Amino acid sequence: MSMSWHLFTRLGEAQILLPLDLVAMAWLWLGAKRGGLALRWLACMGTAATLTTITKLAFIGWGVGSAEWDFTGISGHAMFASASFPMLAWVSMMNRSEATQRAGIVTAFVLAAAIAYSRLPVHAHSPSEALAGFLVGCVASVMSLRGLTGSHPAVLPLWLPTALAAALLALPASAPAPRTHEWVTRLSLELSGRDRPYVRNDLHRRVRVTSPEPLSAM
Repeated sequence: MSMSWHLFTRLGEAQILLPLDLVAMAWLWLGAKRGGLALRWLACMGTAATLTTITKLAFIGWGVGSAEWDFTGISGHAMFASASFPMLAWVSMMNRSEATQRAGIVTAFVLAAAIAYSRLPVHAHSPSEALAGFLVGCVASVMSLRGLTGSHPAVLPLWLPTALAAALLALPASAPAPRTHEWVTRLSLELSGRDRPYVRNDLHRRVRVTSPEPLSAM
């Protein structure tokens, strides 16, 4: 079961989802002549990714987090999943009926929620971090999807949904291990001037050290 979660959680990796997002955005711009929609999706995705990165930099470099919430930064996997899958689902079903589109989008949000949850059994994030990532991504998707109702006249090429589905089936098992955390850690240390990153234990150790000693019974 542990191996299954480790494989499933890879569906939220930026190195897997970003290329698929960019392919879908490029087709929206060039094939469907929906450049404005592609730019809106890109802007929403970029804003969510920037916010996620800032929280990671703040903790790794300066220890900014919450011990009470066990929060060290927004989950990137959860964010990318909920910011990517709903729009990918809509692009793949944009020629279908509105009911089919809605069903696909709802299914995509459920999949994103499952990916956010998967960060817990693989011990990558706390519940607050996974939930924050899911919600930030959901906001990005809702903003991207607003106003997209009904069937659209652009002819969707068969290769696009086929390629997206094939990539999602093959890449989690074949893609190399991601290095995004390593890059963010290196950048955090360069910006903060520290020689060691803050880790979750530092957050809780700091609370234990600063907590007042309980009064002894009189």
